[in-house]
Formats: sequence, structure tokens, C-alpha cells
Amino acid sequence: MKGAIFALFGGLCITMQGIFNARMSDAIGGWHTTSMVHLVAFAISMTIYMKTRDGKGKSFRQVPFLYLIGGTFGVIVVFSELTAIHTIGPAAAIAILLVAQIGTAFLIESKGWFGEKKIPVTRRQVVGLTMMLAGVILFQL
Repeated sequence: MKGAIFALFGGLCITMQGIFNARMSDAIGGWHTTSMVHLVAFAISMTIYMKTRDGKGKSFRQVPFLYLIGGTFGVIVVFSELTAIHTIGPAAAIAILLVAQIGTAFLIESKGWFGEKKIPVTRRQVVGLTMMLAGVILFQL
């Protein structure tokens, strides 16, 4: 239940973030917005971390380099989402973003990439993903 609540909260925040970032970029531009978003997020996350100290700071040496650069995806997400919202609007951009997220997660799980448990592909999953894609296409018409 906790995971579902956090996923719901994260989804709400992703949508709000995209809209807020698109509006900020109207005033200051896409890359300035992306930089500002990450600067503010870094300050907030460091403040929370300094208060909670919930991690194992010395364990960074054990993390593969590929995973240490995961924040790079955040830069791409912010800029891509604000650009998509400007171009096709919030609802269409988020719909496509969600299908891309689910499709990518499905692929990663089906292949067992990045340490995820390999889950066999079922016909129901393929039909569900296909229906979601069709829904996004219908939404665009």
C-alpha cells in the first residue's frame, strides 16, 4: 500500500512539475528552467538529507558508476517534458510520457536489466500496453 501511495503522489508531482516548469520556461527559457529546477531540488534534498542522515555516505564506492549518473535522466526529463507541454499541451504530453514510462519499465522487467527481477511477458501485459498506446493515439485525434 505504501508503494502505491508514493507512486500516486509521484505521478501527481510529475504532472505539476511539468506544468510549473513549462510556465517558468516561458519567462526564462528551457535550459535556464532545467538548471534552476535542479539547483532548487539539490538544495532541498541536501537540507532534508542533512537533517535525516538516512543513508550510508561511505557506500558510494560500492555503487556502479552507471547508477551514480542516474540524475542525468532528470535533466532530460525536465527539459523534454516542458518542451512537450509547450508543443502539444499538458494532457497529451503526460499521456505519452506515461506510456513511454510503462513501456520502458515493461521492457526492463521482461529482460531483467539493471538488477531487476526478470518477469516473463504475458499476453495480458502486451494487450494492456497495446490498449494504452491506442488510448493515447485516440486521445490525440
